[in-house]
Amino acid sequence: MAYAFARKGNIWWLLAFALALGFGTTVAEPALIAVADEAAKVAALGGVIAETETAKQSYANGLRLTVALSVGFAIVIGVIRIIKGWAIHYLIISGYLGIVIMTGFAPQWIIGIAYDSGGVTTSTITVPLVTALGVGLASSIKGRNPMIDGFGLIAFASLTPMIFVMAYGILMN
Repeated sequence: MAYAFARKGNIWWLLAFALALGFGTTVAEPALIAVADEAAKVAALGGVIAETETAKQSYANGLRLTVALSVGFAIVIGVIRIIKGWAIHYLIISGYLGIVIMTGFAPQWIIGIAYDSGGVTTSTITVPLVTALGVGLASSIKGRNPMIDGFGLIAFASLTPMIFVMAYGILMN
């Protein structure tokens, strides 16, 4: 599909597809569902949220949607990177620098969840589909090498949830 969107030449459809793919695969990720539910239980025990089922469900859903939105955003950035031919290391270094800085401002109760949310996004559903998107897109654009430009989207999918979840914690605090 990435190949078809790139051949049609409409970048907006390609970016919308990338956002939907990143969001959809992540929100359905079993590891994220389990971590979000566990985080809600612990947050209730720790007094961060009320110990009602509604509060726990709201917290878990908020966490899942935040992570899924961040992965969708990450895939959009990755697609733009492939199209423009940007070097991946500048984006990764600046992203992790942002994470280190945000860690100093985020509430302590969200930092561990934020760091773990970066890992749970790269599981059984997201990785194959996002990798296929990157490789397919890089294969369809003249001057792009699928081995060099097609990979790296998963790195973004791990990076942005940490930023978004810490921002979520800062806003909730």
